[in-house]
Amino acid sequence: MLFLELSKKVDPIFIKLDRWFDLSIGFVPNVVIAILLLVIFRFLAGYGGRLMASVLAKASQNEALVSLISALTRIVILTTGLFFALGILGLEKTVTSMVAGAGVLALALGFAFQDLTTNFISGAFIAIQRPIKVGDIIETNGFTGKVKSINLRSVIIDNLAGQQVEIPSKDIFQKPITNFTYSGERRVQIDCGVAFTEDLALVEKISLEAVHSLGFLSATRSVDFSYTKFGTSTIDFQVQFWIDQVKIGPGAAKSEAIKVLKTAFDIHGITIPARAAEVAPVDAKKDLI
Repeated sequence: MLFLELSKKVDPIFIKLDRWFDLSIGFVPNVVIAILLLVIFRFLAGYGGRLMASVLAKASQNEALVSLISALTRIVILTTGLFFALGILGLEKTVTSMVAGAGVLALALGFAFQDLTTNFISGAFIAIQRPIKVGDIIETNGFTGKVKSINLRSVIIDNLAGQQVEIPSKDIFQKPITNFTYSGERRVQIDCGVAFTEDLALVEKISLEAVHSLGFLSATRSVDFSYTKFGTSTIDFQVQFWIDQVKIGPGAAKSEAIKVLKTAFDIHGITIPARAAEVAPVDAKKDLI
């Protein structure tokens, strides 16, 4: 009697276990296919990431951007393979839940790290458009200096005074940039004045000859000389010339030009009245670049 009662309770359990075993046996091919699919997509992800990195490396020198896009490519391919594998296993509802959850998570992270996201996106556009590159002398956001590195989150510059300045990418992307290195040339301007008694035509001739004697002038640009105004005790003039920045910086070029002008004026007896000579007002840091 006891055995009969025990059999009635145990038999349904064995029947259910047998049914589960039969189902699992039938489910094995799907599991094998799903695993093979994941392995294939894992291989495709690695290949796709390397291919993307190779292509982007030719278009951008920003290693951070190349690494990020390469990693995103691998993640997208792997995620696609995971969704296919779950579909083969009949877990379509799980796929839908994962997609919905990923969307909600992305939205939440976007709001939580809005500034960080903006900097990353701006850094990506800077890397793609390449308005600046490492080694360029730029002025932006009130800072002037040489670009040391371009990252996704920020751009680091040397301010030419011994300090390193890190500027968020969004500020670089959204605000004006003056790139002094873009053309490879730079204009230098010198303001000076001579006495009212001087021969102005001779002053112009001597000034142009003196500046033309400099060996670092641009081969494609001319030297400009013009008288600008009658001062209190001088007739003021302005000399503008372009330099090859590979050979010399604007600060050193201005210094050399002032020296040759002074020497030429001394040789020809041209007088520069006291306190008349002046250099055009300019940011001191820019003279260093």
